[in-house]
Amino acid sequence: MIKGSQSIQFEHAPYVVSSGSIVGKKEADGPLGALFDHMDEDDLFGENTWEAAESKMQKKACIIALQKAGIGPEKVRYLYGGDLLRQGIATSMGVEELQIPMFGLYGACSTSGEALALASMSVAAGYGEYMLAVTSSHFGSAEKEFRFPLGYANQRPLSSQWTVTGSGAFLVGTEKSHVRITGITVGKIVDYGLKDSQNMGACMAPAACDTILQNLKDFERKESDYDRIFTGDLGYVGQSILFDLMRRNGKDIKPNHVDCGMIIFDQQTQDTNAGGSGCGCAAVTLSSYILPKLTTGEWKRVLFVPTGALMSTVSYNEGESVPGIAHGIVLEHC
Repeated sequence: MIKGSQSIQFEHAPYVVSSGSIVGKKEADGPLGALFDHMDEDDLFGENTWEAAESKMQKKACIIALQKAGIGPEKVRYLYGGDLLRQGIATSMGVEELQIPMFGLYGACSTSGEALALASMSVAAGYGEYMLAVTSSHFGSAEKEFRFPLGYANQRPLSSQWTVTGSGAFLVGTEKSHVRITGITVGKIVDYGLKDSQNMGACMAPAACDTILQNLKDFERKESDYDRIFTGDLGYVGQSILFDLMRRNGKDIKPNHVDCGMIIFDQQTQDTNAGGSGCGCAAVTLSSYILPKLTTGEWKRVLFVPTGALMSTVSYNEGESVPGIAHGIVLEHC
C-alpha cells in the first residue's frame, strides 16, 4: 500500500528471518563487542589486501545468516549488496562463490537501508521466498579509496569519523520470525552545499532529517510512536545538527534517538573522533543490537535510517559538494 509521497506500508509484511555480523578487532573492543557473531584479531582476515579482507567479511556474514536460517544459498532468489569501493568490488568478489542472482548497489553508508528496502519489496511482491541483503565497509580499504593510505599517517580532524570494519547480512523472507519489515520510506538526495569530506555527519544530517520527517508524515505518526529512531552514521557532530533541524520543523526526537556511529565505539578510549561510519556501521549494529531487542519485544517498533554521503574521489577533487541520502526501514516486533 502506497503511503504518502515516498513510503510503502506492506500488506503482507516480510520477516527478517536471520542475520549475520562480522567485525574487526577495534569494533570487537567497543561497547557492542560481545554481541557480534564473529570477530577476527587480524583486520586482514587472513588475506593479503584490505579489499580481499572486506570481500571475505561479506561472504562470511552471508553464510552466517544462511546457517542461522538452516537454508542454503540456492534457496535465495536474489541478493542485494553493496559497499564503498569502486564498482562494488567487495560485494561482487565476496558473494561470487554463493552464486545467488545479485543486484549491486551503491548508497554509500545508507546501502544497508537501500538493500533492505529492495529485499522487502521483492518478498512482499511475491517475487521470491527469500532475499538476502548485505553490506560491508573496511577502515583500511575506505581510507585508501577516499582519503589517504594508512602508511601516510595523516592527522584526522575532530569532525572526522572512523570507518567501521564490518559486514552485516540479513535474510528477508516469508518464513515467520519475531521481526517484520512493515514499511519503508525511500529517501531523496539532499544537498546543503557542504564540501568537507572529513565532516560527513554534517553532510548527511539534512538527509536524515528529510527522511524522518517524511516517514512521520506519510505514516501519520508522532516521534513517540517509535521506541527508537536509529540513524546510521551521523556521529556526534551530525546528531547535534539533526536535532536542530528537526526542532526547526517542530519535531523533537532527542528522547528516543540513537546513532549507530555513536554506540559502536567508545569515544573516550578508542580515538574515533566524531564516531563510526561506513556501510558496515549501521548494518552490524542492526544485526547485533537492534534486532535482538525487537525479537524479545523490549522494543515494539523501530525506525532504522541508515545515512549516506554520496561522494567519490573524483567529485571531491573537482570541488563538488557532498550530497546525502537516507532510507527509512520500519521494523516491528510480532
